[in-house]
Amino acid sequence: MRSVRDHQEAIHGLFGPPEAVEVAVTDALGLVTAVDVVTGVSLPGFDNSAMDGYAVLGADLAEASTEHPVTLPMAADIPAGRTDRLTLTPGTVARIMTGAPLPGGADAVVPVEQTASGPVRGRFAPVDQGPQQIRFTAPIPVGKNIRVAGSDIVAGEVAIRAGTELHAPQLGLLAAIGAGTVRVWRRPRVVVLSTGSELVAPGHRLRHGQIYESNSPMLAAAATEAGALARTVHFVPDDVDGFLTRIAEIAGEADLIVTSGGVSAGAFEVVKDALIATGGVEFAKVAMQPGMPQGCGHVTDPSGQAVPIITLPGNPVSSLVSFEVFIRPPLRTKMGLPPHRARVTARLRGSVGSPAGKRQFLRGVLERDGDGWVVDPIGPPSSHHLRYLAGANALIDVATDITALADGVDVEVLVLD
Repeated sequence: MRSVRDHQEAIHGLFGPPEAVEVAVTDALGLVTAVDVVTGVSLPGFDNSAMDGYAVLGADLAEASTEHPVTLPMAADIPAGRTDRLTLTPGTVARIMTGAPLPGGADAVVPVEQTASGPVRGRFAPVDQGPQQIRFTAPIPVGKNIRVAGSDIVAGEVAIRAGTELHAPQLGLLAAIGAGTVRVWRRPRVVVLSTGSELVAPGHRLRHGQIYESNSPMLAAAATEAGALARTVHFVPDDVDGFLTRIAEIAGEADLIVTSGGVSAGAFEVVKDALIATGGVEFAKVAMQPGMPQGCGHVTDPSGQAVPIITLPGNPVSSLVSFEVFIRPPLRTKMGLPPHRARVTARLRGSVGSPAGKRQFLRGVLERDGDGWVVDPIGPPSSHHLRYLAGANALIDVATDITALADGVDVEVLVLD
């Protein structure tokens, strides 16, 4: 049988390098920058107020105190967004709002809470009270409460480095520097197709021998969670011609096709039968549990281009574990994202067995225990026990040469959540 590592390498070879595209900043959440983003503007773009208050010349307030307050007339009103350029005359002040441009000559801003304006203390007086005299009871250092132009970033500097995953703060910075688009690594289009005459869509009544289709939504969700653009297509019955027709229909719209089911050694293995006949796909038994029957290779789209296809086993636990072990890392690499989930060493709580010659991935519940980790194996190892996979937050990775693990030993754990 093929080793897990060898099959990982075979699947990794299906994926080409990341592809750079230009997308709107509003559509870039979770994507990774392909190039450095250099800002064309400084932030702030002009000296502005960090407070609601009064723009002043510090020298005018040098002698101000509680016993000897300084009272100055308000000569101008500067709301945020005012675009004309003002100059402050010595011996006057300008009422100014947070973010508003500082008038020429002003060198400090006194917060409104530290002033008195007629009978109104600690807040702005109504604008209809006529000319206002503002009383100050303390000096203020030059530069106080002023946001200096370029104090955040200067035009020509790198705002976002290549290889940065874009989340809310990075998108906010891109918007602030006026970037409408950003060059990122493209999300692969993943199409998921399940096969099997026994499969029934949710909402329909089951007949004897039928089951609800679960693999397609599960695998599409896993691909989406990994960062790809994933969709499902209607599954097909166990018919080779029907399967090949469906593949031909979707190949031109996919960067990767993922199938589940029909790859084992039974009499109605439609995926295996169809793709062996067309060539381009290799099937193998991989020394792992769950997920032994696997396949990977290429199919041809209508334009003659080769499209990667990965065929997973049909049992739901085998299918999702296979996705985690084989597909998720190269899929994320294709997008410039960190490929691997976290791994930790944990103390096993309970004893388990493992089949000789196979690398086993056991479902487990991982939790902190003081300064370390402990993991509880849950559920039997059979690959149809989806309930226990849904309750797991980790996979216990048992090496090929181990057949038994005793309670309390250290094990390697793949963290799913």
